[in-house]
Amino acid sequence: MRCDTVRKMFGLHRVVFSTIMVHMAAKEGKIPSQSDLNGFSLIIVKNSYVRFMRMREIQKMGIVVIGAVFVDIKGFPEDNYIPNGRNAGTVEYIHGGVSRNVVENIANLELRPTFVSLVDDSALGVEVVQKLRRHKVKLDYVRTVPGGMGTWLAVFDSTGDVAGSISKRPDLIPILQILEEHGDEIFSDAESIVVEIDINKEIIKKVFELAEKYGKKVYAVVSNMSIALKRRDFIKRLDCFVCNQQEAGLLFAADYSDKEPEEMADLLAEQLPNAQFKAMVVTMGSKGSVYADETGRKGFCPAMKVQVKDTTGAGGCFLLGAGRRPDLWQDPGGIL
Repeated sequence: MRCDTVRKMFGLHRVVFSTIMVHMAAKEGKIPSQSDLNGFSLIIVKNSYVRFMRMREIQKMGIVVIGAVFVDIKGFPEDNYIPNGRNAGTVEYIHGGVSRNVVENIANLELRPTFVSLVDDSALGVEVVQKLRRHKVKLDYVRTVPGGMGTWLAVFDSTGDVAGSISKRPDLIPILQILEEHGDEIFSDAESIVVEIDINKEIIKKVFELAEKYGKKVYAVVSNMSIALKRRDFIKRLDCFVCNQQEAGLLFAADYSDKEPEEMADLLAEQLPNAQFKAMVVTMGSKGSVYADETGRKGFCPAMKVQVKDTTGAGGCFLLGAGRRPDLWQDPGGIL
């Protein structure tokens, strides 16, 4: 039976019918030919096909972010910060947490990430969910539990750097239950995985199990380096670990504070094979960032010129590029 006859039998508009043809052809992974359509506009069909395949690709491109939500209480001095004295300034309550920062910034690029996390039943917990929803973050796997969010108290100096901080970490074990119940559906369509390497061991093990099952790359950031130092076996399994210059020094038991980017890249390239880490990115504040992998490739990316107010969350923002464009790590030139 000719396509024209079928279309008229069901009273379908030609564009609607063309779209149906496109969906049928997409299952076979090919664009319908002119002969397949018997006179329908090939331009309409090809455009519909492209839109369909683009939407299907978007559905598979979600970056999954797994980790904690924190409420940041930040104090900013009006003048030079005096550690042992009183300081006039401002105090702000801000939605925070490394993973929450990462997922919001991914959403700012309109990439529709999926967040696997917890919030509590307080007004702040409601605000966190509402804000992420406005950013169009997928929140199907965010649960509300008592004490589900952590708290981070920090004081900044006049340059915008953290002068001192203390944190209360939440109990994230309910995330393990989420992964046990919904892990297959979460990981099967994920583009890549971003996780905090210092969250509960049981959760990290489950992340690696699911990532290996579905062949997904895993990238990690750190919020508490003292915990991450005990997770070297986990870091070895990562596709890329992102940390700052000070944290890299702790990881390799060295002082990198005076290193320039070129020298830092050389040192990183030397250390990775010995540590059996696949790849690392080390951020260096105003100096930019460096990259190296276990094969010896290395690179440097200068920082953009900006006026600094608050350096917290900068590493999380940086990581979204790594999770979004894993192909960049395959650049033969080793450039970020």
